[in-house]
Amino acid sequence: MAKKQVKNKTPSKKYARYKEGKAEGFCPKCGPGVFLANHKDRKTCGKCGYTVFNK
Repeated sequence: MAKKQVKNKTPSKKYARYKEGKAEGFCPKCGPGVFLANHKDRKTCGKCGYTVFNK
């Protein structure tokens, strides 16, 4: 059987920050490709646990 073609599929915007040159959401320990999760009072890396608290 032939595979079905997916029409009107929007590309993922996860890596749009690479093209814009904004490195503000990347983990400094893990490097580019690992983003920091934005919480109410902090930013946290899900891979290594690195945390930055907001003032």
